[in-house]
Amino acid sequence: MTWSPLQYERFADERSQPFYDLMSLVRLRSGLRVVDLGCGTGKLTRVLAEHLDAARTLGVDSSAEMLAAAAGERAPNLSFVQGDVAAIVNEVDGGREWAGPWDLVFSNAALHWVSDHERLLARVSERIAEGGQLAVQVPANFDHLSHTVADEVAREEPFASALAGALRGNPILSPEAYAVLLDRLGFRAQHVRLQVYPHSLASREEVIEWVKGTLLTFYKQRLSDTLYDKFLARYRERLLPLLEDRRPYFYPFKRILLWGEK
Repeated sequence: MTWSPLQYERFADERSQPFYDLMSLVRLRSGLRVVDLGCGTGKLTRVLAEHLDAARTLGVDSSAEMLAAAAGERAPNLSFVQGDVAAIVNEVDGGREWAGPWDLVFSNAALHWVSDHERLLARVSERIAEGGQLAVQVPANFDHLSHTVADEVAREEPFASALAGALRGNPILSPEAYAVLLDRLGFRAQHVRLQVYPHSLASREEVIEWVKGTLLTFYKQRLSDTLYDKFLARYRERLLPLLEDRRPYFYPFKRILLWGEK
């Protein structure tokens, strides 16, 4: 998937708070071996490595563009590698880039791009050493108009034919389902919560700029430049009248944070 680090970082401050909330759930240990799945530009991975004073931290991301940005991040025992988290679920190559075992598997706003979370977390759990920890944050805002309208537009022509039925969809489980899953996987200590993050944007138009850096990349990758421009115009036409015209615009964004220790 093609990512724009510049577009993603446009709301860096707003996107970073869930990372710090997730990091606060991690229990400090000496000599931790840490992997950050979906490390993006690597800026927060470096913060994680320094906060934990980890013996080793590996950032993994499937985007060459993001990893190019991560190349500028430097810290002791910190490295980055290109890898696809979905590979361990699809059994393409077993995700050999990050075979482990790890004392902490950390993932902030990345695993929502992978389907079948029951299987995904089961496979991830296999990479965690006994006594190790799992810390994951996933967006859970798929029922917001910013997301549902995108799926509705994708069902319209000429987009539906060009996408061959592909929709972003919603792979996220309920908080209680994650809690049950963690228990089933042997995480005897756990913390799972749904949290609403309030974002004050300059106007409702900025909601579009927000999702251009994340959700809409799914459609951008699958459409020609010309057709994507038409998709974006139609999305704007459909979405904006449904959003209250306030300045600033209040954009509530739900996320699930989960932590477990084996």
